[in-house]
Amino acid sequence: MNVFILNTGRCGSTTFAKACSHIENFTAKHESRTHLLGESRLNYPPNHIEADNRLSWLLGRLDETYGDSAFYVHLTREREQVAESFVKRYDSGIIEAYRGKGIMLNLPDNSNPLDVARDYCETVDSNIRLFLRDKSMKMNIQLETIEVGFRDFWEKIGAEGDIEGAIKEFSIRHNASKEPNPKKPSLLGKILSKK
Repeated sequence: MNVFILNTGRCGSTTFAKACSHIENFTAKHESRTHLLGESRLNYPPNHIEADNRLSWLLGRLDETYGDSAFYVHLTREREQVAESFVKRYDSGIIEAYRGKGIMLNLPDNSNPLDVARDYCETVDSNIRLFLRDKSMKMNIQLETIEVGFRDFWEKIGAEGDIEGAIKEFSIRHNASKEPNPKKPSLLGKILSKK
């Protein structure tokens, strides 16, 4: 059985994958096939756990490939914290693609970054909720209650291995956003200084 950790990003997915590396009867990776196209993009090995926020844009293909035979987790974090984390990375990654020349075409340069990040989060979470509507093997896990949620997840997928080592991963900050450099103006600072 394959397991997919669907999420917006900035909600603990890297740490979740690290925790899953303590499972002996599944492999686990974070964004392991983002560089591939076509059938290769979703050709995960059997008994693999994948955490990848970009899967929220590939849900039709994910459904065609795995449908109701996989186990799905909707990993979330308090919305404002996710949005604020994306603002710290506003000029890179998925949020840049969303607001730049990607999804939200012709978005005014002076758009409030926090509003853009909130919009991104609602879009992705809505896509995931719709995708999961007809799935029989699924669960929601919130980062704020991760220890309880992860233990439940461990049991539901029949994981074997070092659960205590897995839980300890959540006390380590993996892939944390850095505070903006105060000497270098952020995009938000540049926008506000033009007003």
